[in-house]
Amino acid sequence: MPKFKHPVFPIQGGCPCGAIRYELTAMPLALYACHCTECQKRSGSAFALNMPVQTKHYRIIKGEPKSWRAASPGGGVTTARFCGDCGGRIHGERDGRPEVNVLRAGTLDDTTWLRPAAHMFMRSAQPWETISGDAVCFDTAPDDFAVVGQAWQALMKASQS
Repeated sequence: MPKFKHPVFPIQGGCPCGAIRYELTAMPLALYACHCTECQKRSGSAFALNMPVQTKHYRIIKGEPKSWRAASPGGGVTTARFCGDCGGRIHGERDGRPEVNVLRAGTLDDTTWLRPAAHMFMRSAQPWETISGDAVCFDTAPDDFAVVGQAWQALMKASQS
């Protein structure tokens, strides 16, 4: 696996127009691609690149996101936060898990260090997609999300050796 430079925290990101800006002060808990049909629709792409982070290490530093609520493909209800000016989705949270926000990883200013550790809902992935590397793949969502966090930790460790 090729080495890559890990980010030096804090790091920042924001919406496409710059009205919303945020800061992340610690390494994410994981990074995964979700290929469910809802993420395809909501991202306007083949998948969404999601990055769970501890809420205590994430803060909005400029602007005030708007929100909408919807059922998630894995069950439960999520609140999506987005820019009211450009519509860019920034992050979301799931009811009952206030300690975690899920950032849209593509909103980071520097995305060169990102490597998804897992791919979920591969049963609805576009037929032309190919997965490279050692990422773990799931037909739907994993029964235990800790597997994704462990895969992320292993990927980060391997990229440094």
